Amino acid sequence: MSHFVIYALDIEGGGTIRAENRDAHLAFLRADADVKVCVAGPLLDNGEMIGSMLIVEASRVETVHDWLQNDPYGQAGLSKSIEIRPYKWVIGHPV
Repeated sequence: MSHFVIYALDIEGGGTIRAENRDAHLAFLRADADVKVCVAGPLLDNGEMIGSMLIVEASRVETVHDWLQNDPYGQAGLSKSIEIRPYKWVIGHPV
């Protein structure tokens, strides 16, 4: 398994979409899937949520892409951009 960082920025004024879909998004992240979420949280700008950053574990980047298609935030059109990058965990690896 490999690790990947997901860096997603919200569309301008996406706060309402984020709020309306937050519970479903969090349930999605906690569900059993081919992608294991190791770390997740919102990106902030002066305390306002403007995006998301996740570190996930999966067999391939394509698996992560496919998984994200089912994220309630993605289905609601919250993100203006999403980057997925391979990540090598060196310090503080989760148990």
